[in-house]
Amino acid sequence: MSNLLNNRVNATATAAQLTAVKAAFQTILTNLPFLVGLTADERKSLNSIDVNNKAFTEDAINAGVNNPTLIPSYLSVVNMQNDLALFTQLDEISGLANQLCERIEDTKMLAGSEAYGVALALYKAFGSAADAGVQGADSIVDQLKKRFAASGGNAVTVPPVMPAV
Repeated sequence: MSNLLNNRVNATATAAQLTAVKAAFQTILTNLPFLVGLTADERKSLNSIDVNNKAFTEDAINAGVNNPTLIPSYLSVVNMQNDLALFTQLDEISGLANQLCERIEDTKMLAGSEAYGVALALYKAFGSAADAGVQGADSIVDQLKKRFAASGGNAVTVPPVMPAV
């Protein structure tokens, strides 16, 4: 269990901040109206580009630009150039978005872990209070025991509080 005294994240976002962030995401979507969604099967079936085949693609573009008479009419070097330019632009944006998503996910994980850690400590404290005969503690333990069992008690295994014998 983490150190309950080390609360690394102790913040909430204001309604105005959440509204601004959501608006910023909408601004991104508005500015990139050509973004698409793919199915899992489509993702699997598409050729993917990496450092090596990006260089190959650039070389093919250069060869096409320099030898237009050899290109069949059903292939478009201009479209190829546009696709590669968009790939490069989105590659930069996705790097920034991935960094942001990682920080959001990490902060979400830490905040959840801290809240859950304190919840487990409270569960134990209420169990101790019930064991000591503190009035009202039994009903709190019973309620929390049901929730704890329903959640599977994930992340940290804490045995259910048992009544004193």
